[in-house]
Amino acid sequence: MNKFFGLFDLDKSDPELMRAQFRSFQGHIPLLYGILICNTLAITVTSFNPDLLAKTLVAPIVITGIAMSRAIWWLRQGDSSTLGDDEITSHLKRTCRLAVVLTLTFNVWVIWVYQDADAFSRSNLTFFLALSQVSTVFCLMTLRAAAMLVAAVSTISFALYFSWVEGGQLLPQSLVLCCVCIGMAVVTHSFNRSFAEVVQSRRTLRIRQLETEKLSAENRRIAFTDALSGLPNRRELLDRLDRLDRQEVLAQDSLAIVFIDLDGFKLVNDEHGHHAGDELIRIVCHRLREQCPEHATLARVGGDEFAVLLEADGTIESAHAIALELAHRLLKQMALPVLVDRHVLQISGSVGIASNMDNGVNSRELLRRADLAMYHAKTEGKGQVAIYSDALDEGRLRRIEIEGQIGAGLEANEFDVVYQPIVDAVSGKIVATEALLRWPRRAEGELAPDEFIQVAEATGQIHPLGLFVLERACREIRDMGGLDLSVNVSPAQFRHPGFEQQVLKVMEKTGFPPERLQLEMTESYLLTNPGMAIKAINSLKTAGISLALDDFGTGFTSIHYLKSYGFTHIKLDKSLLKDLKPDNKEKMLVAGAITLARALDMSVIAEGVEHEVQARILRDLGCHEMQGFLFGRPVPLAEFRSLLELATDNRQGAPLLHSVG
Repeated sequence: MNKFFGLFDLDKSDPELMRAQFRSFQGHIPLLYGILICNTLAITVTSFNPDLLAKTLVAPIVITGIAMSRAIWWLRQGDSSTLGDDEITSHLKRTCRLAVVLTLTFNVWVIWVYQDADAFSRSNLTFFLALSQVSTVFCLMTLRAAAMLVAAVSTISFALYFSWVEGGQLLPQSLVLCCVCIGMAVVTHSFNRSFAEVVQSRRTLRIRQLETEKLSAENRRIAFTDALSGLPNRRELLDRLDRLDRQEVLAQDSLAIVFIDLDGFKLVNDEHGHHAGDELIRIVCHRLREQCPEHATLARVGGDEFAVLLEADGTIESAHAIALELAHRLLKQMALPVLVDRHVLQISGSVGIASNMDNGVNSRELLRRADLAMYHAKTEGKGQVAIYSDALDEGRLRRIEIEGQIGAGLEANEFDVVYQPIVDAVSGKIVATEALLRWPRRAEGELAPDEFIQVAEATGQIHPLGLFVLERACREIRDMGGLDLSVNVSPAQFRHPGFEQQVLKVMEKTGFPPERLQLEMTESYLLTNPGMAIKAINSLKTAGISLALDDFGTGFTSIHYLKSYGFTHIKLDKSLLKDLKPDNKEKMLVAGAITLARALDMSVIAEGVEHEVQARILRDLGCHEMQGFLFGRPVPLAEFRSLLELATDNRQGAPLLHSVG
C-alpha cells in the first residue's frame, strides 16, 4: 500500500533527478498551459451564452489568466543551474499542487458549463475535457507525482460525474477514459523509471568522465613533472617552448633561457651516496625557485641540470638583462654550503645564457644555445656565467669536425710519435725520453696537440690515442740500450675501469720491460677520485711501472696526497722555471719543492729547461733529471736515434750538455 501511494508522492531523494525534471518542465509546462488555454478558448466559443456570463466568460477568463501567468513564469526561469536544490524542490512541489488545483478547477468549470449546454456543446465539452486530461498527463510525464495526481483526479472526477449524468448514457465513455488514464499511468510510471535511469546513466558517465579527466591530468602531471624536485621536467619545458613557437613572432629580446649545471654533484653521489645527492637536489631546487621571478619557469632538465625560461615584453624590460642578473644570483646561491645528514657539502654551478637578441631564432634553438654556453662556462673553469655567441657555435662545429677526423686519422695512420730527451742532471747523459703525440699527416694540415687532445678527452677518443702512443713508443724504444720511457696519461684514460689491464697487455704484447716505463699524470684526477686513483697506482707499481706527478707546483696537491699515492717521481712545471735565477724567490720555491720530494724519497724531473743558468741552478739544488729545449726538442724517431748515437759517442756526454757538464 505504501508503495502504491508512493507513486503519487514527489521523490526528493535524488537532487540531480529533480533538477533534470525541472529542466524538462521548462520546455513542457509552457506547452501544457498553451494547450489548456486553447481548449478553454475552444469551449468558451462553442458554449458562450450571454445570459450566463459568469459561467461562459468570466470563469474561462480566470482560468486562461492563471494558465498564462504560469506559462510566462516558466518561460522566464532561464538557466536552472543558477537555482539551488531547495529552490528546485520548492518549485516542483508547487507544480504538483497547482496541477491538481488547475485540473479540479478546469473539470469543475467544464461540468458547470455542461449542465446548461445543448447536445452539440455537451459532445464538445466531453471531447475537450478528455483531450485536456490526456495532454496534461503526457506533458507532466517527467514528473511522476504530478502526472499520476492529475490522472487520478481527472479520471475520478470525470467518472463520478459522467457515470450517472443523463441516466448513465456516458458510462461507456467514462469507462474508456478510465482505461486510457490507467494506461497513461502505467506509461508514465515506466517513462519515469526510464527517465531516472537515463539521468543515472548520464551521472555515471559524467563521473567516469571526471575520473578519466582527473586520471589524465594526474598522468600529465606525472609525465611533465620531475618526481624528485616537483619542478617541471624537460618534457614540460619543451612543450612550453613549442607553445611559444606556435604564437605570433616574439618581440626581440623578450625571451631568454638560463641553463644551469651543478659542479661537483657526481662527487657528492660517489662519496655520500645517492640519498645525499637527492637531498642536495631538493635543497638546490628550493634555493633556485626562491631566486626566480614570478613570470619565470624553472625546470629540472637532467640529473644535475636546470633551465630557467624567462619571458619579458621586450620593450620596458630586457630578457637578456634579467637573465644575466638572475644568473649571478643563482651562482651565489649554489656556492653556499649545504648541510645533508650532518655533512657540509660544497658545490658550485656553471651557467649559460641565450636570448632572442636576433630575430628568427626559435625557442628550442635558444635552449640549445644556452646549453652550449653552459658547456663553455664549464670548460673554462666552472663556477661562472657564459653568454652565447656565434663564436661558441663555430668552436662546437670545429670540435665536431676534429672529432670525426681523429677516428679517420687513426685508421689512416696519420698520427705519429715524437721523442724529447730527458737527461741526467749531473752527467748530462740521456737517460730517458718522453713520447709525445703528433698529427703530421692530417689531410687538412697538421694540428697542434693541445687542440686535438682536448677534443679527444671530451669525446673519449683519448683511449685509443693513448694506447696508440703507448704501444708505438714501447716498440720503438724497447731496443734502445735500456733507455727509460715516459708517457703522458690523460685523466680520462685513468678513469677507464680497464686501464691498468690495458697497460699491462701492451707491456706483454710489445715485450717492453715494465721497470723502464714511467706514466705521467696530473693531479686533477687524483683530487676528484682519490680512492680509485690509489688503487690504480698501486696496481701499476706492483707491476714495476713507475709513476710521476706531472705539472707539480701548479695545483693543490698536499704532502698527505703525495705520501698516500706513492709516486716515484714529481715533474716540476715549466712555469716554476720561467724566471729562475740565482738568489730570487723562484729559486727558493724550486729548492723547497726539490727538498720536499727528496724527503719523500721521490726523484725530481724539471721540464721546460731552456737556458744554461736554469740547468746549473737545478743541478746545484739537487734536481735528478731535466728536460727542455736546451737538451733537445721533440723529434721523430730517426732524429732521436741520431741524437742518442751522438750522445753515446761523445765522451763528455751529449753535446747539447757541453756547457752544463
